[in-house]
Amino acid sequence: MKSDVSEARITPAGFLREESALLIGLATVAAFQFGGDAWLVDLADPIVGALLFLWLFGAVLWASFGVVRHADTLAELLGEPYGTLILTVSVIGIEVSLIVAVMLSGDSAPTLARDTMFAVLMIVLNGLVGAALLFGGLRHSTQDYNLEGARAFLAVLFPLATLALVLPRFTVSTPDPTYAPLQAAFFAISTTLMYLVFLGIQTIRHRAFFEQPARPDDNPGRVAEHSVDHGSHRPIRSGPYHAILLILTLLPIILLSKRVAKLVNFGIVGIGAPAALGGVLIALLILTPESMAAVKAARANRLQRSVNLLLGSALASIGMTVPAVLAIGLIIDEPVPLGLDDASIVMLFLTLFTSAMTFGGTRTSVLQGAVHLVLFLVYVILIFNP
Repeated sequence: MKSDVSEARITPAGFLREESALLIGLATVAAFQFGGDAWLVDLADPIVGALLFLWLFGAVLWASFGVVRHADTLAELLGEPYGTLILTVSVIGIEVSLIVAVMLSGDSAPTLARDTMFAVLMIVLNGLVGAALLFGGLRHSTQDYNLEGARAFLAVLFPLATLALVLPRFTVSTPDPTYAPLQAAFFAISTTLMYLVFLGIQTIRHRAFFEQPARPDDNPGRVAEHSVDHGSHRPIRSGPYHAILLILTLLPIILLSKRVAKLVNFGIVGIGAPAALGGVLIALLILTPESMAAVKAARANRLQRSVNLLLGSALASIGMTVPAVLAIGLIIDEPVPLGLDDASIVMLFLTLFTSAMTFGGTRTSVLQGAVHLVLFLVYVILIFNP
């Protein structure tokens, strides 16, 4: 059910309080745009580098919460599945913007796209799915969701993940785990078309697949308690207001993304950490606000919203990122390494198989959550001890 729109007049003080994420992001952009970029030229001092990283990471993370707040409010205004779709596309749009900004800047991070996509899949399908099912199961024993919707997500996610992250490892047109130009163009177009077809299924033809199954104890007059907004007491404005502010709050994230990636890459090289850790940090930055929404929805016994958010994020990460990075690679004439190594391929297939088993019935419990969390811990261990 749609939420009531607050008619309270927006005062300047109220706007400053409600849109602090936007203002902090714009202030950080201004600071770096007008002289602050000189701080990133010489990062020999690790303390300075760490402070700059904390500043930028915090500003982008806070802006991400602002994006999610507006997207989640639109979710209440528009209902499912449009609400979670807006939230998912907004969050993954941050990922795409960051990766594309790094590619266009020419910074040395050739595997950032692959590492980030794989990290998103592992964090979402194992860490966040496991946490949502565990906390939801502890509170409600078993939980219902719409089986047709989960199957639709997985039916598209399986082939897209394999084509994006596994097949490039075995093609022979190039010596590296990349696609040749013709292959890159074909897979960019086919991935886009497949994702658009899925969106048509989700929003038009089979919208009911992605709605929470009715329960006997449901109260139609109760507004869903699923907002992640850390300031949920703030009034809900009109749809156009939140849509415009969502876009405006995204802008500082896009403008700061290249700088964040540069500091991440510098820090990883400086401490001798595995290169894959960069993708994990970027994925955590992207997914932190949305993860709170998914876990909160599961605890509120609205598992379908968690399924829409989590499986939707995993699918959007592939469906939006792959076409973008392949297109940029063709434009700048730079092949994009996408193929995973052997251990990562095993983890990907195990994760997809386990996800199919988890969402193969109409109820979930603590057991499935524990299994996914174990797989997530395996992934973390393999990063540092492959």
